[in-house]
Amino acid sequence: MSVYEIGNGDQTLVFLSGGLTASPILDFKMLYDCLKDDFKIIVVEKFGYGFSSDTDMSRDIDVMLEETRELLKIKGIQSPYVLVPHSMSGIEALYWHQKYPEEVSAIIGLDMAMYEAYEMLKINLLGLKMNRLLIKVGLTKLFPKTVESDAVKYGNLNQIEKDIYNQLFHKNFTSKATLNEVKKIKENSLLIRDVNIENLPILVLVSNGKGTGIAKKRWLSIQQNLSKKSKYGKIIYYDCPHYIHNHQAKEISEEIKIFVRDKYC
Repeated sequence: MSVYEIGNGDQTLVFLSGGLTASPILDFKMLYDCLKDDFKIIVVEKFGYGFSSDTDMSRDIDVMLEETRELLKIKGIQSPYVLVPHSMSGIEALYWHQKYPEEVSAIIGLDMAMYEAYEMLKINLLGLKMNRLLIKVGLTKLFPKTVESDAVKYGNLNQIEKDIYNQLFHKNFTSKATLNEVKKIKENSLLIRDVNIENLPILVLVSNGKGTGIAKKRWLSIQQNLSKKSKYGKIIYYDCPHYIHNHQAKEISEEIKIFVRDKYC
């Protein structure tokens, strides 16, 4: 597994990417570049993501969480952590708090998912496999604009980094690990249905729902319910798509600084 470290600070922010994100390290770059002078930044790339190798091991949430915890332990990155999950990794972040509350001092959700998101979401595995086939035969390379990520289109990547991102997309999209993770997500999400975050500081940063596959009104309702579960919950709305950290990085970074300062200093 790959892990990226940068920055200085008393608090450690651990970034966890959304499902099927080709390169978490590059995807989060515009946001952590705004935060690295104030925090220690860690970006975890699970198996099947970014520069990490693929695996056919179970993508049960317990397995993935222990892989992440062991990686941080090996690297000497000590808890407690402020977890910064995007999208599907919200499930893992909440489960981490549920199982090891002493290791999680706060959660900053980047349009993070809750179990309700997967109750209604129809996952098109056939479509994912068809897209993988198109990638394998090289058709997507003929029309690169159709598969460009928000990090490539709107982030602060230079041309070399954009090229690397696109290479990793063709390497990782629907890898064995990520496809198995998608297959397992409904089951995994049920484990945090009744998670208690009453005393957990949580900052819920919300998009307009575009790119989630869920109607805007329903997506906002899910996020509102999440923030209300905590006595220290705060919610902020952005009129932008699901990869909010590639659209509102500067604004989000300022809110993160305020949130951490108010909760810890």
